[in-house]
Amino acid sequence: RYTLGFGFVILEVLLSSVNQMECVRCFGSFDLTTGECSEDLGDVDEDDCCQNSQYGYEAEDGSCRSCGPPTWSPWTSWSFCNVLCGEGVRQKSRKCHGIGKAECENPLDTLQTDVCSGTCCNDKGWGLWNPWTPCSVTCGGTGTRTRQRVCSSPPECRSACIGPEEEKESCEASNRCPVHGSWSSWEAWSQCSGSCITDQNMPTKVRQRTCSNPAPSTDTVPPGNNCPGDALETQDCSELPNCPVDGNWGFWFPPAPCSVSCGEGLQLSFRRCDNPSPKYGGKYCEGPSTQSSVCNRPCPFHGVWSGWSNWGDCSSSCIPPGGASLRTRHRSCSNPAPSLNPPGNACQGDNSQTEHCNHLPHCPGIPSRFPNKQVLLKNKKCVFSPTIGRQREPAHFHGKPNADCGALPDGEKKYEIEDCLNVPSCT
Repeated sequence: RYTLGFGFVILEVLLSSVNQMECVRCFGSFDLTTGECSEDLGDVDEDDCCQNSQYGYEAEDGSCRSCGPPTWSPWTSWSFCNVLCGEGVRQKSRKCHGIGKAECENPLDTLQTDVCSGTCCNDKGWGLWNPWTPCSVTCGGTGTRTRQRVCSSPPECRSACIGPEEEKESCEASNRCPVHGSWSSWEAWSQCSGSCITDQNMPTKVRQRTCSNPAPSTDTVPPGNNCPGDALETQDCSELPNCPVDGNWGFWFPPAPCSVSCGEGLQLSFRRCDNPSPKYGGKYCEGPSTQSSVCNRPCPFHGVWSGWSNWGDCSSSCIPPGGASLRTRHRSCSNPAPSLNPPGNACQGDNSQTEHCNHLPHCPGIPSRFPNKQVLLKNKKCVFSPTIGRQREPAHFHGKPNADCGALPDGEKKYEIEDCLNVPSCT
């Protein structure tokens, strides 16, 4: 320093300035009472750390420093009297914390002293030793045990008790320590219990180990503990392929409707190969998936006319004047009759026919010039005489006659007869 002279001093100041910019351990809280830091924030520049006056940092000597302004800590409690018996003194102190702590008011006022009297004149010293604690080991070798005693004086008189408050000594455990069991290594996995996976069964494999590395002792007190856990381990063989599932027929569905509406036909039933369905290469069901059966449905019988009966007798033995002689014949819908279930169609047409007995002679009476010119309604049919005149000349009609003349109007007659005038006499 003397060799470098003034330049050395300048270098020292520069180095001091650089050191102030070095990182410090920063804390988020500083306790004025204890002077301790808490809430470690990590290493940062001192200036950055002390941007917050509540923070603190660790100085080079390891003490904690406050980032706040110069502030006195609270006074400590009074110390014990410095003498055990007679007149003495006691003290309390405080510290100034913060940046520029020399600026605290009354910076030298850090210690206060007061007169006190010792109260330990009648001190009794140590009490009796407590019993020894159990040996630190219970088996297999050397351990330690301790015992303690209590100073019977009040706390401020502890200096009257000279010597240790605790003693230690070696102790021996005569019994042998138990040996706790430990597992051996797992054996290799066994073969899987099956070669493929089914819906009902997943093959498994097992491996085992023994509690023999070492085995637990049985001749110690207490005996050794068995190995924790299981000696056997099971695992699914999920890597195996699925087993083929052969198909099986399900139930037959009800037969379909008959193929004909009446008579003899067929009806089909079918079933599915789904009980179960073939999977994973399994076989499809053997046999047909459909079957047929004969079905019979009654057919309706439509009515057919029987043959016409013979003509009945004429209504008279001769053709009355202005009238007609008629005869009828019948037939029945019975060849065969229409079925009732299922219902058949009835016969079409009339079941009776009526015709004139034109082959009969005319009855005696007033001759008519046109004896056969007449209109006759019978059984609701318009029946016309096919001839006219004595020579029975064919009659000619105009228009289309109604097949059914219908009911007669009120007051009308079914027959109407009129005399023919200027008719020549019969020869």
